[in-house]
Amino acid sequence: MTNFPTEPLNFNRLTKATMCERSRDFLGLLKTRRTVRDFSEEPVPMEVIWNAIRAAATAPNGANLQPWHFVVVTDTERKTAIKEAAEAEERAFYNSRAPQDWLDVLAPLGTDEHKPFLTEAPVIIGVFAERSRVDEHGTKQKVYYPTESVGLATGMLISSLHLSGLATLTHTPSPMGFMNEIMERPSNERAFVLLVVGYPKEGANVPTIAKREFEEICTHLG
Repeated sequence: MTNFPTEPLNFNRLTKATMCERSRDFLGLLKTRRTVRDFSEEPVPMEVIWNAIRAAATAPNGANLQPWHFVVVTDTERKTAIKEAAEAEERAFYNSRAPQDWLDVLAPLGTDEHKPFLTEAPVIIGVFAERSRVDEHGTKQKVYYPTESVGLATGMLISSLHLSGLATLTHTPSPMGFMNEIMERPSNERAFVLLVVGYPKEGANVPTIAKREFEEICTHLG
């Protein structure tokens, strides 16, 4: 029995034909999403960014604790600091930390320690996950399922940005502790991902890749 106040569910039941049509349309739109590494410096409508974050914040999450925080960075100086810190971690990753089998997997994608998109793209969003929080009485409280909750929100954020006409890149240098300092976030939050957002640069290319077949990723136990 829930202790939350309740209200009637406002659920709009669709016809089967409309449901199938919407699902096909949504699938078709998401199939056009590609990770971009070459960004234009052209500014983007900030309303799109704010609406996408609001959409992300509707994600399902553990006990409705909503353990996420989104930091939007647009100023050149701070983006430059992020780029320098991220590239330092990436140099260590590619030169000493990464096992050879991981480097072999990355090789076809052509990635390396150079991350020019961190200053070229007009917007960078730092996504943070709360590991704990302090209540109004100063008592430390555990946050449940922060990784799962923030992962769901990040997926919705990426989808919203794509459907609004923007390209994205998920960047996860390891470790990402520098993000807390540069983006001014407290130690109880853990950096989850750097999301690079903008328009693709004119003439941008992406790797020719294929998704796994549906039968490989889905099992129906009917």
